[in-house]
Amino acid sequence: MNNSNRIRLTWISFFSYALTGALVIVTGMVMGNIADYFQLPISSMSNTFTFLNAGILAAIFLNAWLMEIIPLKRQLIFGFVLMIIAIIGLMNSHSLMVFSGCMFILGVVSGITMSIGTFLITHMYAGRQRGSRLLFTDSFFSMAGMLFPIIAAMLLARHINWYWVYACIGVLYVAIFILTLCSEFPQLGKSAVKDDAQPVQKEKWGIGVLFLSIAALCYILGQLGFIQWVPEYAAKQFQMDIGQAGTLVSNFWTAYMIGMWVFSFVLRFFDLQRIVTVLAGLSTGVMYLFVSSDDPGMLPFYILALGFVSSAIYTTLITLGSQQTKVSSPKLVNFILTCGTVGTMLTFVVTGPIVASSGTHAALATANGLYLVVFVMCLLLGFVTKHRNHGHHGE
Repeated sequence: MNNSNRIRLTWISFFSYALTGALVIVTGMVMGNIADYFQLPISSMSNTFTFLNAGILAAIFLNAWLMEIIPLKRQLIFGFVLMIIAIIGLMNSHSLMVFSGCMFILGVVSGITMSIGTFLITHMYAGRQRGSRLLFTDSFFSMAGMLFPIIAAMLLARHINWYWVYACIGVLYVAIFILTLCSEFPQLGKSAVKDDAQPVQKEKWGIGVLFLSIAALCYILGQLGFIQWVPEYAAKQFQMDIGQAGTLVSNFWTAYMIGMWVFSFVLRFFDLQRIVTVLAGLSTGVMYLFVSSDDPGMLPFYILALGFVSSAIYTTLITLGSQQTKVSSPKLVNFILTCGTVGTMLTFVVTGPIVASSGTHAALATANGLYLVVFVMCLLLGFVTKHRNHGHHGE
């Protein structure tokens, strides 16, 4: 593989994470407008977004096998067609069923690109570079989280219809599509599986993978359960307007992105299990300060701190997962990624009823409890992790 092709594939991975980040994160910004559009209570509308998360989960889960059957390039081109269909559907229909279907299609597109993006990074880079590249790739998720709430707030403040937010997100896939057309992708199939997967099958994953999977699920569920309801919480509890609420979300993802860049360098000097335990503990504490604060002036500082200290947790969990076997297993990485995506799918299934019965503050408190579970799982992982036995901590 020549260097220019590797760079193009790496940028496809970057944009794939940005696409998922944009689709997932703008939900909290546009939910109120979409609820008004369909004349539904916001708690009922939130359940409809489960279709988006279900699409992401289904695509990531199935693509572990489909990548060996359908060429990656063909998948990404097909995803572009689906993206156009979904956006046209959102713009031209007043049916809640069509809206739900379009959200599912957007989720499938997002899941396909994200699973391919993750595979490309783990396939092209190894050792220190893999962890560092994964972390940098994941920073594009938060970069989109910083940028698109601002774009959404600008459009909605000017009374531009909410579906134009999704049209703007579609521009990211245009970039993926152009890069796809001029790139050569790794060939997958029986020969690749025979070489790579056979040694991995002989080695058991161990109970550490269970702890990592629970941590990944609870982390994503806690993170999204928190950030999706922050705008509504800030508006109702502290009477902030949509611009101020959007700035809070944007601040979180800005700090998250900066944190990823910092930790992609810092993590090389620390044992991954120990540092992720410390970061999970700090994140739990800072989120508690945000949830229990009565001073709106302190919220931006708490959310900046939370974004920074929590930024490296998810990617470190995935990296630790890949290090639980002597030879890194793509199936193992995909399993932990799938567990995280289950957390995404459950976001509104779990928080919607909580908000309906007890309000947004209860949803944020639940997210805080989930972060505490992540901390406990990381702590327990220290007793059973295999990454030190395999010498991965020194990579």
